[in-house]
Amino acid sequence: MFHTRFVLVQTSHAGNVGAIARAMRTMGFVDLVLVAPRWPDVLQHQEAIDRASGAHDVLERARVVQTLDAALDGIHHVCATAMVPRDFGPPTRSPREHLQALPATLAARAAPGQVPGVAFVFGSERFGMRNEDVYRCDVALRIPTDAQFGSLNIAAAVQVIAYEWRLSLQAAAMLADAAPAPADTGGAQRAGAEALADAATLAGMLAHWQEGLQALGYLDPKAPRKLMPRLRQLFLRAQPTEQEIHILRGIAKAMLEVAGKSAAR
Repeated sequence: MFHTRFVLVQTSHAGNVGAIARAMRTMGFVDLVLVAPRWPDVLQHQEAIDRASGAHDVLERARVVQTLDAALDGIHHVCATAMVPRDFGPPTRSPREHLQALPATLAARAAPGQVPGVAFVFGSERFGMRNEDVYRCDVALRIPTDAQFGSLNIAAAVQVIAYEWRLSLQAAAMLADAAPAPADTGGAQRAGAEALADAATLAGMLAHWQEGLQALGYLDPKAPRKLMPRLRQLFLRAQPTEQEIHILRGIAKAMLEVAGKSAAR
């Protein structure tokens, strides 16, 4: 029904990578992507293998990429994990509050046959998630820990998120099994549904818009005023389809053409 991915950005400890692989595997998840880890060969470190405690299939399947864009290819809903809410960032929710409703929300938006992808993004052990990475996400998940001692080890945080997501997926599956079979409408009910755009496609469109807005003189790169993070949140809330992204790309192209004609006069 859904594809789940865990993404680690600039992780620095091999032992944590292994412990995260174990935490994922106990909840039935196997897709792990590392973005620019401190050690490019961290998946082969003996400490990672030892801490995985048998979850070797997760380590063997894991990928190392250099950008968050590459890690989010094929993903339609991105969850940051951040203790502190960010200005101009996505809404902050507890994992249970957000994840309970997520399967139904994504299923209702997806086109027939489309498998929505969900990613959970974790920052480095020392600094957490950077603002620019949080801005890329649809929501920031904040685990409700003790106010006086709220810092979780990254593997423990992955375990909590993976558990909550597993519960939500199990509940969604039980509801689907219990639901009456839909009446035969000849496929007309969802025939017009369009595929959701994934995170990488949305990021490409936003980069195109940024280029167009700068060309028009509306966006000053020296004083951006948080315009692009605000626009990103607007488009994330809209959950555009692939066709809508094509339209938005066309608008950005028109901006560049208009700016080019003005400059030529």
